[in-house]
Amino acid sequence: MAPMKPLLLAFLTIAALVSPNALAQGKIDLHAADTVRSVLERQVGKTVELRLKSGEKIAGKLEKVTDSMALLAQLTEADFYDAAVDLDSVAAIVWRARSN
Repeated sequence: MAPMKPLLLAFLTIAALVSPNALAQGKIDLHAADTVRSVLERQVGKTVELRLKSGEKIAGKLEKVTDSMALLAQLTEADFYDAAVDLDSVAAIVWRARSN
């Protein structure tokens, strides 16, 4: 049981040093020529929430962006589902930019 104490202590030390800000994905620098597509392309691999013009929200890990569609995987509250979203239906893109 003694070897477990140093491992536990090391784990707790590392966990304490990890900043909550590490979970934030960072602010985005918008450019005058940005479009929904260009903003999404910079978020590939990150978790985003898309607010659709219909009022619906869909969130998950952004896997791919094409000329007209965005592919979301590991949907929030629907882990086993993916979604393809028409870029023309996106009203807003939401992502975690900072912690408390």
